[in-house]
Amino acid sequence: MNWLSALDTGLFRFFNDALRNPVFDVVMPWLSGNRLFVPMLLIGAVGLIWRYRQQGILCVTMLALLVPLGDGLAINTLKHAVGRPRPFVTLTDVHNPPGVGRAGNYSSMPSGHAANCFAAAMIAWLYFRRSARVTVPLAISVAVSRVYNGVHYPSDVLAGAILGAGYGAAAVYTLDAWWRWAGRKFFPLWHAQLPSLVPLSATRNPESAPATAPPQSGVDQHWLRTGYMLIALFTVGRWIYVASGVIELSQDEAYQWQWSKHLALSYYSKPPLIAYTQFLGTSIWGDTAFGVRFFSPLIAATLGVMILRFFAREVGARTGFFLVLCVMATPLLSVGATLMTVDPLSVLFWTAAMFAGWHAIRPEAGVRQWVWVGLWMGLGFLSKYTALFQLLCWVVCFALWRPARMHLRRVGPWVALLITALCFLPVIIWNQHHGWITATHVASNAGLGETYNGRQRLGFFSDFLGSELGLLNPVFFVSAMWAAAAFWRRYRQDLRQVYFFSMGAPLFLVYLGWTMHSRVLPNWIAPSVLPLFCLMAIYWEAERLRGAPQVLPSLVSGLVLGFIIVLVLHDTNLLGKVAGRTLPPEFDPLTRVRGWQATADSVGAARRRLLAEGKPVFIIGSHYGITSLIAFYLPEAKAGIPDNPLAYYQSSDQPDNQFFFWPGYKSRKGQNALYVRDRSSPKPPPQALLEEFETVSELPSQPVLVRGQVLRNLQIFECRNLR
Repeated sequence: MNWLSALDTGLFRFFNDALRNPVFDVVMPWLSGNRLFVPMLLIGAVGLIWRYRQQGILCVTMLALLVPLGDGLAINTLKHAVGRPRPFVTLTDVHNPPGVGRAGNYSSMPSGHAANCFAAAMIAWLYFRRSARVTVPLAISVAVSRVYNGVHYPSDVLAGAILGAGYGAAAVYTLDAWWRWAGRKFFPLWHAQLPSLVPLSATRNPESAPATAPPQSGVDQHWLRTGYMLIALFTVGRWIYVASGVIELSQDEAYQWQWSKHLALSYYSKPPLIAYTQFLGTSIWGDTAFGVRFFSPLIAATLGVMILRFFAREVGARTGFFLVLCVMATPLLSVGATLMTVDPLSVLFWTAAMFAGWHAIRPEAGVRQWVWVGLWMGLGFLSKYTALFQLLCWVVCFALWRPARMHLRRVGPWVALLITALCFLPVIIWNQHHGWITATHVASNAGLGETYNGRQRLGFFSDFLGSELGLLNPVFFVSAMWAAAAFWRRYRQDLRQVYFFSMGAPLFLVYLGWTMHSRVLPNWIAPSVLPLFCLMAIYWEAERLRGAPQVLPSLVSGLVLGFIIVLVLHDTNLLGKVAGRTLPPEFDPLTRVRGWQATADSVGAARRRLLAEGKPVFIIGSHYGITSLIAFYLPEAKAGIPDNPLAYYQSSDQPDNQFFFWPGYKSRKGQNALYVRDRSSPKPPPQALLEEFETVSELPSQPVLVRGQVLRNLQIFECRNLR
C-alpha cells in the first residue's frame, strides 16, 4: 500500500502547497466554516418550505434528522476507530491558512465536512433533481478546502464523500420503506395523503395508497400513535446521547451521586428522593454517567405520555401531540430530560399531582382521587421543597373556581393534605437530629438575611426575565405569558384554562415577585412550566377554532427556533463545525459538563508524583462540586467510596454542605494531601489548611485542555504531614 499512501501524500501536497495563493487563503477557510453558514441554511430551509410546501418540509426534515445523525454515529465512530492523525501532525511544512486551528490530532479519517456536505447533497437531489447543480459543486468545494487548509488528506474527504452520499440515500429509502409498511398499517389516514416519503417512489408505486381513507373518528388514534412514537424515539436518542460521553456529569449530579452512597432520610440541602433515584440507576447500570442519568430521559418520556393521554381525553390528541413537540423544543425542559438532578423529579410529581387533581375536583370524584393527589404531592416534597407551593396553587384554584369549593366540605382534600404531611416526616426526623440545618440553608438561598438596593433588585428582576425568555424558548415564553393574561377576556368560564393557570401561575409569580428582594435562579420555576404550557396549548386551540391567524406561525416559529437551540445545547461544538468558530469556554453553556475527566486525570498525575515520597496521599477539594467530580472520575477515588474515601471537602467548623456530616480526613494523621481549587480566582490556601499541615506549597497552574481549549485552570497545593 506504499504507492497508495505516496499518492495520497502527493495529492495533499498539490492541493495544500502547489495551489497556495492569497485568494485561496481567504476563500478556503471561509468554505470550511463561516458565520453566514447557519443564517444561509435557515433561509434556504424556510425558502424550500415556503415554495414547495409538503415536499420542502420532507426534504428539510430529512436533512435536519439524517445529516447530524450520520455525523454523530457513523463518522465520529469511524474517526475514533481509525484514529488517523491529521496531516499537520505527521507531515512537515503543512500550510494552515490564517484562522485554521490545529485541534483534534486523531480525527482525520473520514472527513466529517465532506460526509455532511455530500449527505446533504444526496438528500436534496432525491427531492429536487436540479439542486445538484448547486449542492454538488458546493460539496466538492468544501471537500477541497479541507485538504487545502491542511486538516485532511484527499483520501479522507473521498471516504467522507462516499460515506455521506451512501448513508444519506440509504437512510432516506429505509425510512421510506418503513413508512410504506407502518403508514399503511398504523396510520392509514395519513398514508392515503402521503403514500411515500420520496417523490419518485410515490409515482412508481401508486397502488400502495389505500383506496379509501378511514373515518374522521380515527384521527385522534393517528395523533396518539405518532405521539407515542415520537416520545419513544426521543427517549432512545437521549439514552444514546447520555451514553455517548459528549457531556460529563455536572457538579450537582456528582454531588448527589455521593449521596446515593450514603442513603439517609434527608440531606443538607435537598430531600432524599434524588439519592434513592441515583442509587437505583447506578445499581442497574453501574457507577457510570449513564447509570446516574438513566432515569432522566425516562421521566421525560413519562411526562410526555401523561400530557398526550390527558389532552387526548380532554382537548384533542392533535393538540397534545404539538404540546409534546413544544416541550421537546424548550431548552430548560430539554436539559431536564438529560441531567439527573432534583428538578426532573420535582416536575414529574408536580405534574402527576396536577393531572390527578383534575379528576379530583370533578363533582363526582371520591376520596380515591384525592389519595393520589396527596401521594404525588408528598413525593414532590421528597424531591424538592418547591412542592410546598402547590398548596398555594390549590388555594388559588379553590378561590377562582367556585364549584370546586364543594370538596372542602368533603373528606377528600383533607386526606390528601394528611398524606402529604406524612411525607414530611423523613425530612423532619433527619433535621431534628442535625440542628435543622436545611431550614438555615433554604433561608440563605432565598436571601432572607441579605439587603440589596433598588438598582440591584431591578437587575435581579431583569436577569430573571431574560433567563426565562431564553430557557423557555422566546416564542413559547411570550405565548404562555399572553395566554395567562388574556384568557380571562374570552375563556374565563373554561375550567381547563382556569385550572392550569392555578397550577402554574402562582409559583411563577411568587418567584417573579421575589426577584425584587433577592436573586432567583431560573430553574426554581421549573414545576410551573408544564401547567403554563398546557394553558398555552388550550388557549391556542381555542383561538385556532375561532379563526385566529397567528396560531400556526407562532407554533412553527417556536418549534424551529427551539429545536435549533436545543440541538446546539446538546453539543456546542456544532457551532464550530457550521460557523468555523467555537464558543469561548466562558460563554459555552456546556463548559460546566466538560473536562472533568481531564481534571481528574491532572489531579491523579499530581497525586502520583507526591506518592513517590512514600506516604499515602488523599485529596481535599475547595468546593463540594469539584470534590465530588474528582471522586467520580478518578478511579482510585471512586473505588474507595463510601467506606474509605480518597477525596474530601475541606474541613470546617460549620456545616457548608453534606460532607460535614460524613467522616473527614482527621484520621489520616501524618499523611500528605493535595488541595485542589479552580484557579479562576487564585487565592492563598485557607488558614485552616495551613494549620492542619506542617507545610503547604503551591504547584504551577494546571490547565485543563479539551479540544485544544483551556476550560479551566487548577490551583493545586501539596500539603505534607497532616498534624
